[in-house]
Amino acid sequence: MGRKGKPNQKPKKKPSAPSVIPASKMGEVVSPYACTGVLRRQSNWNDIIIDGFSLTFYGKELVSDATLHLSAGRRYGLIGSNGSGKSTLLHCLGSGEAAIPSHIDVFHLSSEVEGSEMTAIECVLKVDQERSNLEHQANVLSEQLATLDGEEADSLNMKLCDIYERLEQLDADTATTRAAKILTGLGFTPAMQEKKTREFSGGWRMRIALARALFICPTFLILDEPTNHLDMESCVWLEEYLSRWNPKGILLLVSHSQDFLNGVCTNIIHLFARKLTYFSGNFDTFIQTKLEKEEHQMKNHKWEQDQIKHIKAYIARFGHGSAKLARQAKSKEKTLARMQRSGLTEAVIQSKAIHFSFPDPEDLPPPVMVFQNVSFGYSPNELLYSGLEFGVDLDSRIALVGPNGVGKTTLLKLMLGELNPTDGQITPHNKLRMARFSQHFVDQLDLSLSPLAFMRKEFPEVPEDEMRCQLGRFGLSGGPQMQSMKTLSDGQKSRVVFAYMAYQNPHILLLDEPTNHLDIETIDALAEAINMFTGGVVLVSHDMRLISVVAEELWLCQNQCVTIYKGDILSYKDELKREIFARQLIDE
Repeated sequence: MGRKGKPNQKPKKKPSAPSVIPASKMGEVVSPYACTGVLRRQSNWNDIIIDGFSLTFYGKELVSDATLHLSAGRRYGLIGSNGSGKSTLLHCLGSGEAAIPSHIDVFHLSSEVEGSEMTAIECVLKVDQERSNLEHQANVLSEQLATLDGEEADSLNMKLCDIYERLEQLDADTATTRAAKILTGLGFTPAMQEKKTREFSGGWRMRIALARALFICPTFLILDEPTNHLDMESCVWLEEYLSRWNPKGILLLVSHSQDFLNGVCTNIIHLFARKLTYFSGNFDTFIQTKLEKEEHQMKNHKWEQDQIKHIKAYIARFGHGSAKLARQAKSKEKTLARMQRSGLTEAVIQSKAIHFSFPDPEDLPPPVMVFQNVSFGYSPNELLYSGLEFGVDLDSRIALVGPNGVGKTTLLKLMLGELNPTDGQITPHNKLRMARFSQHFVDQLDLSLSPLAFMRKEFPEVPEDEMRCQLGRFGLSGGPQMQSMKTLSDGQKSRVVFAYMAYQNPHILLLDEPTNHLDIETIDALAEAINMFTGGVVLVSHDMRLISVVAEELWLCQNQCVTIYKGDILSYKDELKREIFARQLIDE
């Protein structure tokens, strides 16, 4: 290569559904959620429709008098800006706060599995409590049957037949195989599947939690940013898996990835201005339909306002004129009243535009960072890289891709100097400044501080007004600047990190999964900021759209090497798909 580089929560089975369920639960422990709504009786047993649905969180109204409508067999993507209440809405639906029909089993993936002595595959199998209970009952009855005869034996035999019939419906004989295939799709090797869950990091335990959710295949599956802890290969597998998910169930997910939403969703729900608006089709169809509706709405609004202006001008001019003109003016007043009674078209409310910016650094002559015969491994016998030869300059726009576990994040740490090579030499320019984004850094923020207090602590010499402006440039203005960061959404916390990085005025941005928890508008703003930045960028991301917009080169990390991939990100995705089907990890 040349030097220059361009919850786990078990499903809830309930008794039969009443026709009307008040969503708020009185008399229980006080919850930060307040949820109201009335369940509408449905002809389709597995549909969910709640009229008058409203949701508040710590007194802040997030959804107001909406209709929540989820149909069986549909896969919904819930989209909205950071802080609009998407995750809160999912939690409300998954925790039993909302009026879900009681016969529908719900699984909300909200947290990683706890570390324990169970292996990864045991943890996945255990989630299917019904299957486990039935297998236990079958073993007990079989033992009892061996000691009985006559009518008692016949009775036990009938019960045993019923249990085996239900186990067949649950496909119990293939449970282990199905669980292993799901774990493999999410990046677990056979050896990793036999490791104890306590030996995994939080990100890998979150993958186990996701595997449990997919394995149980509930009637109503709720996923919040399911790709956040996945690499690109696992994201492609998950997209294919969910696009074939339970044809009789309901899938509701939040994702920041437009590519993922396009591949999975049959419908989009837009949470904006405390309302829920429904669109058929995937994300691209939503964008097109939304633009067409807004254009039609703007034309109607303008026409109505022009009519109102003309009518009012006529009334003002002729209302006190001759009897004939006064009668005509009176008629115009009635026309205006009818228009107002029938409801006028509202003006289109546009989302507040977000603009990021990273200050341009002073120029540095190339090379600004050179890898010479670099090797690295966390143990001498297991090298991740061997003999790396490349350089990174201020005009580099590089996306690192490759299978899980090859060391893409490790390569960023080597560039930053957090790790030292086991052999060879990394030579950065003596004036080089770098800034790295990682989710671990977000997790290590002092959440008791406000964004403003955090930035003043990191840069005490900077005046408060200037620091307020800096946070404002990254979409944090007004109240959120002064709120404790524990009350902010994960996307808002990420913006604090970007503001912190920008104030370091780096020559090179090292971005490790920067889109996790960001809404789509913020990702677009980040992409624009990266493209305007005159320094270098090295990116690790599973967001293929971001890569397609900002990266000029793909560097493939595998087999201890780093090479330039001859193709774009879409051809790389197609290659991953072919491999997934070749390994039979998805049933075509």
